[in-house]
Amino acid sequence: MIEVREYNDPGGRSPFAAWFDRLNAEAAVKVTTALTRLGQSNFSNIKSVGADVFECRIDFGPGYRVYFGKDGDRLVILLGGGTKKRQQRDIATAVARWQDYKERK
Repeated sequence: MIEVREYNDPGGRSPFAAWFDRLNAEAAVKVTTALTRLGQSNFSNIKSVGADVFECRIDFGPGYRVYFGKDGDRLVILLGGGTKKRQQRDIATAVARWQDYKERK
């Protein structure tokens, strides 16, 4: 099993939780299912977006994405989420958060 945790910014806030809390119920279920699969080591809808950051694609609605980094073999850090429309901006933000996580770890 893989432990899935949320990244917290220097102020202690979780950008992933803030994004997730704005989802409608149906989208939240789809994202939760994808995270459960990550926790079970199912990386079938995952691709690297560079700088040790990965994207989990969720084929639903506007094309939801969850961004994360892998800290070793047993820990995934959720960096944020978004949609296909904002993908490039979300990737840049996730990379910056991953760098911050590694520096503060």
